[in-house]
Amino acid sequence: MLEILLGVVSLYAIGVTIIYFRTSSEAEDAHEDQKAQHTQRQAQMESTIEAKADEAMRLHQTFRKFVPRQFVDHFAKSGSDGLELGRAAEDKVAVLFCDIRGFTSLSERLSPQDLMYFLNSYFLRMNAPIHQNNGFIDKFIGDAIMALFDNPQGSDEDKAADAVTAAMEIQTALSLYNGHRANSKYPPVKNGIGLHFGNVVLGTIGSDDRMDTTVIGDTVNVAQRIESLSSYFNADVLASESTLLLANQKQQYEYRLLDLVRFKGKSVDVPVVEILAHLPEDIKTQKLEAAAAIKTGIAFREAGDIEAALAHFENFQAKFPSDLSLKHHITVCNTALNDENWDGLVRI
Repeated sequence: MLEILLGVVSLYAIGVTIIYFRTSSEAEDAHEDQKAQHTQRQAQMESTIEAKADEAMRLHQTFRKFVPRQFVDHFAKSGSDGLELGRAAEDKVAVLFCDIRGFTSLSERLSPQDLMYFLNSYFLRMNAPIHQNNGFIDKFIGDAIMALFDNPQGSDEDKAADAVTAAMEIQTALSLYNGHRANSKYPPVKNGIGLHFGNVVLGTIGSDDRMDTTVIGDTVNVAQRIESLSSYFNADVLASESTLLLANQKQQYEYRLLDLVRFKGKSVDVPVVEILAHLPEDIKTQKLEAAAAIKTGIAFREAGDIEAALAHFENFQAKFPSDLSLKHHITVCNTALNDENWDGLVRI
């Protein structure tokens, strides 16, 4: 009987042991499953976080292509690094406008897709000289570029010199681009540049659901008006004389005075100059020779001796028939002689 009882106890012990180890094994399996599920959830979470971080970085990089970093830097100077609606900061900068000549007729010969290819190819080449000279593109306006030069570590002279140097390098880049176009039997592209230096207001405008950065002020208006005269004078790069003189304190650029122009909304004349530093020597020499004649003729006109000014300009136009600046001065003198109410101001 005792043997039977001991046998039963032994069997019971063996059964308990088996159940214990089986339960322990199941518990360990469950624990491993929970651990694996936790690891999987953590990996999924990390993957989601990484994907969102990548997306945020892509959005940030895309956003920077639409809003120049320099805008944020300007706002940071006044104590805010945000771009909320209505932010504004004032600074002195050099403004550059660059426009393609004859763009309307050029665009009419291209398909919409070819027009986009052309503009992007052109803008790509114009971008580098601006950024390499401490400037940034504020906006593209159709075929035109508006750029600002605000060298944070530089003086006013540095900013003006940066803009002039960029303008010269844009013309060099355009010449190289036209060489590539010629190889493909495409017609050359010409552009005109206008420069002016002064105070501007940089800010954000728009509405709650659509906002943009902008630059406003008389300096912007004058730079754009100066650029519009480049076609009139058949000149590559024009600037206000004050801007060029400021730039020449850092580096000498050859130039000539074209005229004293009264722009709409201005109470004083703006001396407009043509920068010649990038031109071939023969053309530069000819324009500089005509420059002395232009100064003398303007002096006659400003003194009220219109007839002497007209005779002077006509004499030199015979010597330089392709110089449109002399044709301009002849037109102004004829207007003065034929208009009894002429106020002595040159409005173009």
